[in-house]
Amino acid sequence: MDTRPLGPRIPLFASGALFLSGFSGAALAPTLPALYLWFALGGAGVGIVYDIAVNTPSRWFDERRGMATGAVSMAFSGTSFVLIPFIRRGVDAAFVPTLSVLAVATGGSSLVAAGILRDPAIPEPERARASGGDAATGSAITWRTMVRTRRFWFLYAVFVVVNGVGLMVIEKVVAYANRLGLSPTAATTAAALVALGQATGVLVLGSLSDRLGRERTLIVSLVFCGGALAATVVAGQSTLDWAFVLLAGVTMFFRSPSFAIMPGLVGEYYGEKYSSENYAVLLTAKLWGGIFGGTVTSVLVLRLGWSTTFLMAAGLALGAGIAALWTLRTR
Repeated sequence: MDTRPLGPRIPLFASGALFLSGFSGAALAPTLPALYLWFALGGAGVGIVYDIAVNTPSRWFDERRGMATGAVSMAFSGTSFVLIPFIRRGVDAAFVPTLSVLAVATGGSSLVAAGILRDPAIPEPERARASGGDAATGSAITWRTMVRTRRFWFLYAVFVVVNGVGLMVIEKVVAYANRLGLSPTAATTAAALVALGQATGVLVLGSLSDRLGRERTLIVSLVFCGGALAATVVAGQSTLDWAFVLLAGVTMFFRSPSFAIMPGLVGEYYGEKYSSENYAVLLTAKLWGGIFGGTVTSVLVLRLGWSTTFLMAAGLALGAGIAALWTLRTR
C-alpha cells in the first residue's frame, strides 16, 4: 500500500519563495534592521532546503544512507567553499546585482527541485527502532514522542558538541595560529585544510558507516576528533607549523561525519515517515553549538587562554565519544 505523504514539494516551494523574497529584499533594503530581516528570511529558506536535502536521499538509498547523505552534505559545504570568494568579490563590486542573482539562482533551483523531488512509498506497518531504545515499535514516531526519549536528548547533546567544536575550529583556527606565532602561510593553509577535511570526512566516513554501522562510526569519529584537536594544540605549542595545519584538517575530517550519520540514525530509531521533521528538531542543536563555537569560546579565550579553550573543546568531543560508547548500541 502506498502511504506516501505530501513529501518535500510544499516545503521546497516555500523555501523558493523565502529565497526570492529574502535575497531580493536584502538587495534593496534601505536600513540595517531591514537587511537583517531579509537575510533571516533567506536563512530560513536555507534551513528548509538543507533539512530536505539530507533526508530525502536517505529515504531512497536506505542501504547506503551514509554515502547518500554524506554526498549531499559535502556538496553543501564544498559548493559554499568554492563560491564564497566569488560572492564576496561580487558583493564588494556590485551589491544589488549580486544578491539579485543569488535570489534567482537559489529560488529558481528550489522551485525546480519542488517539481522533481518526491519521497518513496513507505510500507505499513513501518519498522522503527525503539523509542528510548530497546524494542521495535511497529509504527513511525512523531517529534512529540521523540523528544520524550532519553536517546534523543543524548543525540541532541552530541550534536551541540559537534557543532560547537567544529564552528570553534572554523572561526578561530587562523587567529589561534597567529597567536601561537605560526607563519601566515601555515595559518591560511590551516583554514583551507579545515574546509577540505570537513568536505571529505562527511563523504568518506559517512560511506564507511554503511559498512561498519552508524553508531560505531559515530563513536570512533568523535574520539578521533577529540584526540586530533588535542594533538593540534600540542603541535601549535611546539611551533610545529605543518603538523598544526595537518592536524587541524584531521580534526574536521573526523568532526564532519556526524552530519552524514545523524539523519540515518533518526530514521532508524524513530521511523522514516516523519524523519524530516524529526531531524529538523535535532538540527536546532546547531543554534546552541553556534553560541558555544562563537560567543562562549570567545569568552573562554579571554579568561582561560587559547590553548586551554581548545583543549576543553577536545575534551568535550572525546567525552561525547566515550559517552556514546555506553549509550548507543553498536552493531
